[in-house]
Amino acid sequence: MTRIPFRKMHGLGNDFVVLDQRRDPLGVDAAGARALANRHTGIGCDQVLVLEQPRDALAQVFMRILNPDGGEAEACGNGTRCVARLIAAETGKNRVLIETEAGLLDAKVDGDGVATVDMGAPLLSWQDIPLAREMDTLDVKLHRGPLSHPVCTNMGNPHATFFVDDADAIDLARYGPLLERDRLFPQRANIEVATVRDRDTIRLRVWERGAGITLACGSGACAALVAAHRRGLVGEHATVVLDGGALDIEWRGRGHVLMTGPATLSFEGTFDAALIGA
Repeated sequence: MTRIPFRKMHGLGNDFVVLDQRRDPLGVDAAGARALANRHTGIGCDQVLVLEQPRDALAQVFMRILNPDGGEAEACGNGTRCVARLIAAETGKNRVLIETEAGLLDAKVDGDGVATVDMGAPLLSWQDIPLAREMDTLDVKLHRGPLSHPVCTNMGNPHATFFVDDADAIDLARYGPLLERDRLFPQRANIEVATVRDRDTIRLRVWERGAGITLACGSGACAALVAAHRRGLVGEHATVVLDGGALDIEWRGRGHVLMTGPATLSFEGTFDAALIGA
């Protein structure tokens, strides 16, 4: 019986199964990701993070992100912090460069397990989200139930942020999957409902593309700050309060977005290779 090692990690409850395939590639496919993510018959997680040899010589690792539905995501803020913590411990250096499908992400890890990730500059044009047709991304003509006129942002992956009076009152389990797959989003979208509490605080809940409601979403928190700032609701720096806790987000000079928050190792273990058909 072949046993495969893994780590279970989370960022504010947004949890991951981390597989290190830099030395022994397994080729985890969509079915394998679904099996690992299953909370009843697998390990259970919001995403599977597969560590591979980097393509870019500047990076220490390539991070592949697989959703519970088997689809692949381009970016994951909380996952990036978790992987940054692992690589920092491995190399003994607090600066880590992680390669993803969305590009290179620069991370700095503090001794207390808190990491700051430069998530790059947001993309704001309708073609870059992408949307199915030309539209002002600051006021998107989309309506479903109590949700309407979101701000759309690409933070390495597509986001639609709806501003509401009370984010906790929205039936996100109902409207999230409908909006994720709306024809306006050819690559589907992450759906956020946000309430601006004051100039420094945003309450946010997220329906993640391919994963459903999660306790936290790093790229979603970045998208929410960008959206709120574009509408003049907050400054360049705010605390984003998610179900699992708070992230510190800064859109520095309307350039790159910095995200700071914890990265936690829950446990380590092994599983039978048969679980993923290896």
